[in-house]
Amino acid sequence: MLKNDVATASHPQAAIAGQATIAAPANNESFLPQSTVLIVDDNPQNVELLQAFLESLPVKLVTAGDGIEALRKVEEHHPDLILLDIMMPHMSGFQVCKRLKGDAKTRDIQILMVTALNELGDIEAATECGTDDFVSKPVNKFELLTRVKSLLRVRHLKSELERALTYLNEIEQDEEIL
Repeated sequence: MLKNDVATASHPQAAIAGQATIAAPANNESFLPQSTVLIVDDNPQNVELLQAFLESLPVKLVTAGDGIEALRKVEEHHPDLILLDIMMPHMSGFQVCKRLKGDAKTRDIQILMVTALNELGDIEAATECGTDDFVSKPVNKFELLTRVKSLLRVRHLKSELERALTYLNEIEQDEEIL
């Protein structure tokens, strides 16, 4: 099948009109402008660096300087993704992650641990507390952007699935009433 055939096969109206249409790219990132990313790190230079790396993405960026502030920002901004440092004063990233993943209201927030810790034990501890991914400092910009997009895509797809399941349950209940 030629490229035009694929486009017109997916858009029968265009085939009837004799026009070719271009199919939407498989890597559609239309969900990004609706996404909020919370950056949590006690080192202001690290926060600035992560903000600079993410500025090319059309996402809302929010920052917090420690775990306690991060929990407040989660309640206030309902982020889709958290870039979370581990070694912080007051409350570690492990503690923040464990608390968020243990709460039904926040457990679906994607968490990417961003840390200087890179021993196998640290990665195991991050996994045990529920992190969704792990990246070591110094952070590579391309790797960070790839992981952020991927985690936001997962978050978006989970949300779409939840909406679809809720809708199907409503239809099922309506049919039972009839």
